[in-house]
Amino acid sequence: MTGPNQTPDATGEVADAVKGNWVDRSAPAWSRPYLRLSRADRPIGTWLLLLPCWWGLLLSMLHDGRATWHDLWIFTGCGIGAFLMRGAGCTWNDITDRHIDGSVSRTASRPIPSGQVSVMQALAWLVAQALVAFCILLTFNMAAIILGIISLAPVCIYPFAKRFTWWPQIFLGLAFNWGALLAWTAHSGRLEWPAVVLYLAGIAWTLFYDTVYAQQDAEDDALIGVKSTARLFAERTPTWLQRFLIGAVSLMAIAVIGAAVGGSALAVLVALIGPWAFGWHLFWQLRQFDMQDDPTLLRLFRSNRDAGMLPLPFFAAALFV
Repeated sequence: MTGPNQTPDATGEVADAVKGNWVDRSAPAWSRPYLRLSRADRPIGTWLLLLPCWWGLLLSMLHDGRATWHDLWIFTGCGIGAFLMRGAGCTWNDITDRHIDGSVSRTASRPIPSGQVSVMQALAWLVAQALVAFCILLTFNMAAIILGIISLAPVCIYPFAKRFTWWPQIFLGLAFNWGALLAWTAHSGRLEWPAVVLYLAGIAWTLFYDTVYAQQDAEDDALIGVKSTARLFAERTPTWLQRFLIGAVSLMAIAVIGAAVGGSALAVLVALIGPWAFGWHLFWQLRQFDMQDDPTLLRLFRSNRDAGMLPLPFFAAALFV
């Protein structure tokens, strides 16, 4: 089944993937459908899952005033784990949405609705990714392991959220920003309130970028009865994006202050440049926003990798002042 404006590409390429990506260009042919299930041809999702992990790790190090060699493994493990768990989550999403995806022009070319992969093959691929990610999780402390296991709940619920709420982006935010809690705890061994505030900042950020992303599907979603904030807000979307921007930046700033308490005033000031730079990028996106221009919407969504990267050098620099 295909969308009203599209038939699956004979090469198996997915419509909204980056053209000329490494999967389409270099991966062995047998592996491409599975890598496409994992969105390896669209790395932005891995970045959006990973960046809150790195925020949480750096702010936890700032809060404790120390860094260890194990933190280097946490940094690396979060990167590998984000790739795997994003892949597992996307595979789960495609399994649960296989009938919906076939009715939406942007998603009809995905591996399951286009017939490249069966549901059973997708399930096996999901389990394989999750097991490797679990092995990485086991290298962290017990508190982080427990948090990692709990994170499966929002991951499992998210694909169904658009069927019962106009706010599925909240469930995506709950899942995608869990790394802020996990990485903080992996370093410190305990979950503290600045990590929770940082987590809330990430959820507000997700509401911002995924509302932008969902605008691309608003018409198709309306036809098939799928809910989203993009449909809910309609013409008021810019106003809501501004609210999410303010919430994300304010909450991140509070988390930074809470993490840096007890340190030098200079460290606090340096770390606070991070939320300011992050907010500047979101404001730039808001100025570019055009809900009728799908290529611009996709470009803005992908630019959130850069937005999420901006706080990192300032969080890191604050460790040394």
